This record gives sequence, structure tokens and C-alpha cells, in this order.
Amino acid sequence: MGLFSLFKKAAAPPLSDDEQARLAASNAAARHSQAARQREIARATAMKIDAIESAMAADIFNLAEPAWGSQRPARVRSADETLDGIATTLLMVSDAPLVHDAPAIDEIAILYANGQTAAALQMLLEAVTQANHLNSERSAWWMLFDFYQASGQQDAFDNLSIDYTSTFETSPPSWQARQPPQPAAATPDWSGLTPTIALAGMLDQQIAPQLQRLYQLAEDSPLLRLEFSRVSAVSADGCALLLAALHRLQARQRELILAGAAALAALLRDSIAVGQRGGGAAPWLLLLELLQLQNREKEYEQTAMDYCVTFEVSPPSFTPPRKVAMAPAQPQLSSPDRFMLPPLIEQQLGPLLPAIQQYADTYPALVFDCSRLARIDYDSAIQLHTVLAALAPGRKIAFRDVNHLVASLFKLLGYASLASIYPHKY
Repeated sequence: MGLFSLFKKAAAPPLSDDEQARLAASNAAARHSQAARQREIARATAMKIDAIESAMAADIFNLAEPAWGSQRPARVRSADETLDGIATTLLMVSDAPLVHDAPAIDEIAILYANGQTAAALQMLLEAVTQANHLNSERSAWWMLFDFYQASGQQDAFDNLSIDYTSTFETSPPSWQARQPPQPAAATPDWSGLTPTIALAGMLDQQIAPQLQRLYQLAEDSPLLRLEFSRVSAVSADGCALLLAALHRLQARQRELILAGAAALAALLRDSIAVGQRGGGAAPWLLLLELLQLQNREKEYEQTAMDYCVTFEVSPPSFTPPRKVAMAPAQPQLSSPDRFMLPPLIEQQLGPLLPAIQQYADTYPALVFDCSRLARIDYDSAIQLHTVLAALAPGRKIAFRDVNHLVASLFKLLGYASLASIYPHKY
């Protein structure tokens, strides 16, 4: 026997089938635990980033939706000073001139409005390539995000999100699944006053009368708006009622606009914990429904896994949303008298003209909801400007939730002299 053989380890006996099964189960459990821990770390990091951005936004903007239409205040207003009516703070305007190439932005807006999408895309890509520093102007980026959103190019949108995050060191916009835009003349029922139900305070059994009102509105309207921005707490009963309402409206093929869905989803996530069944399944299922409606598939799958672990049942499978659009959270309840513009306006205003005139005859202030408006062509935009110029004297006009391509066109055509323009925030 050699000298080193005296110190050689004895060969380990082979594992039995039971021991091998236990070892495999232990390794799987360890991997699952590590994956869960990584998810929690990612969620915590995202929450920190969002908190920092919210704090920065609160310091910079004292209004929910800055508008194109006036100058930044020269001083901080005292508590007893108020502004009457619609806010008119100008978005992306300061004492210093804008650093983006305004002629290029204007040309992109015109090309896109006229349906020359290939040329508009090429110019947008060039503008984004030039705006590749942390302090660069972001207008071209926001316009490109809206271009990909309107044309249904989710892969390109996701790739741009990665570049946006690495360039500006902030969270990118989220993709919102939407129906392909159709001409207004082909969808006359998709424009007009938008029935709105705004939930506030505690989400509990007290929302039942509001949901009954929602069902009544759904009898006559193919489009409904639900606002969750002012919901401050949730209960299992309220979650079950709202979940049933969302299912019922979707089963009836109603189109939904959800304002503050992300905020409500965050509130629901804070109210649940993996392994704790005390609050019941309703908050979990409502959270899954909201994630699905926002087309946040990765978060949906992670939450579905946690739901499965907690309740030991199979979660509902993910289904891409249809006939749903998201609107930014509103710190104040928005007017139920908004006029919803259709996804696409081209070849003159057509049936929109008498509807807008009737709207103006009924309401002293005009608020146009542009959350579904993907594109308006140049001629229609000029015609709309002419109509609004005749209606503007003695009244306030506002365009809400405008995509940045359309907002740039409105700004170019002088809409800011007639109305406040509120682009959606990225």
C-alpha cells in the first residue's frame, strides 16, 4: 500500500433513492427561496427608485399635470393664494431656453400627423441617438415611446426602455396594451362624454352603490372610466366587489379607462404577504386582475406564484388585456364631463363636429380626454383649432392625457393660446 493511500478519503457510499429525492427537494427549495429573496430585493429597489422620483417630482412640480400654456411662477405662492379653474403651468419651460432641436421636433410631429411614419421614426431615432446624456432633453425619447406604443411595437418599446434607464438612471415608462387605432368615422360611438366613477377612501362594502351606478351607465355606454387615485385603504369585501365589477364589464365587451390602477395595485401589494391567508383571496385576485389589465405579465407571474404558495391552489392564467387603456393618477377627482376623443382622427373631423358643438352648448368649460388619441392628422388639427377659436371666448378649454407626438403638433399649431395642454407624464 502506498504512503498517500493511507490518507486518501474513503469513497462515499452511493445514496439511496429516498436520499437522492430528499437532496433534490432540498436543492429545489433552496433555489425557490433564493429566487423569492431576489424578487423581494428587486421590488424593494424599485420602490426606493419610485420613492426618490416621487419626492423629486413633488419638489419640482406643485401641480398634478403641468400644462403647456403659461410661464413658471416667479415666486412661491402663499397658502391663501389660489388659482381659479384649470392650472396653466407650462410643461418643460424654464427661464433658460430649451436645449432640444425644436425644428426637428416640429418636423417629426408634422410627419407623424400626416401618416409618414417611416420618416418620422427615422428622425426620432436620430434625435434619441443625439440625446444620449444624463442631462439631455427627453422630448424625443417620450415621442419615440409614444410612437412605439401607438404602432404596437412592444419589443422596440422594451429595448428603448433599457436604453432610457441606462441613459437617464430612472425608471422607464411601462407598456400599455391598447386596441389598434381606428378612424373616428368608423367608430363614432367611441367619442363623446365619458361616464366616470371615482372611488375614494376605503375600498369596502360602501362602494356597492357606486358599482350599481356603474352597471347602469354600462347599459348605454360602450366606454367607461374608473378612477382609483384617491383610494387609501382596502378590505376583502371591497376587493371582491370591485373584482366582480371588472369581470362583469369585460364580459359585456365594455372598453375601460383606468386611472390610478398602478397606485391601487401598489396599495393591494402592501396589504398582502406570502403565506398569510388572513385577508382572504380577494385582495390577491384583484391585484392579479389589475396587473393583467396593465399588461404587466412578469409581475403577474411572480404574484401568481406567491398566490399559489399561499393558498395552495392554481392561480388564474395570464390573458393579454383587450379594450382597456390606462390614464395617469389624478390627485383630485376629475370632471365626469370630459369629452373623449377617438383613437384616430383623420380626413377632417366628420361626425365629431356636431358632437363637439353639442358639448360646447351644454358645458361652459371644455375638457377633452386624449388618453386614447393616438394620432390626429394635420388638416384635422387645423380644423379643430378653427372650431376651438370660435368657442374659446369666455370659456376655459383643456386637453388632458395627450401623447407627446400629438402635444408637439398642438404646440406647433398654436393651441396653447386657446387651451391648456396636459401631456401624459413619463
